[in-house]
Amino acid sequence: MRAIVLLLVFLFGLAAPATADDVSAAQSVIRAQEQAFSRDDAAAAYSHAAPEIKQLFPQADIFMQMVQQAYPPVYRHKSFEFGEARAAQGRIAQHVHIVDDNGEAWEAMYTLEQQPDGSLKITGCSLLKAGQSA
Repeated sequence: MRAIVLLLVFLFGLAAPATADDVSAAQSVIRAQEQAFSRDDAAAAYSHAAPEIKQLFPQADIFMQMVQQAYPPVYRHKSFEFGEARAAQGRIAQHVHIVDDNGEAWEAMYTLEQQPDGSLKITGCSLLKAGQSA
């Protein structure tokens, strides 16, 4: 799974920078999910996950438990700031700088994909402590 995410990040690195509309839409989806996590609103957070994620985690509470355990800086943090974004063929990669509750810096790469209904859904998030390599 990690290899797939890294491959996507590499491919997005070759793509053109995202348009302002693409970036705004992606950031709105990510921010809405981030705010749902802060309210412990599993259903709202889950609603922003792509169908592939929902296949892996078939219920909102299971998804929320996975995020709490595997992505604690995403779930709870002191700061959450958007960085560079790239887009290609209905897919967007959005970099996010996170400082967790302990003051440690993290780098997240969210991937989103346009759905048949035109909405954007989050297809994945890779997370590394700042300064570490993949």
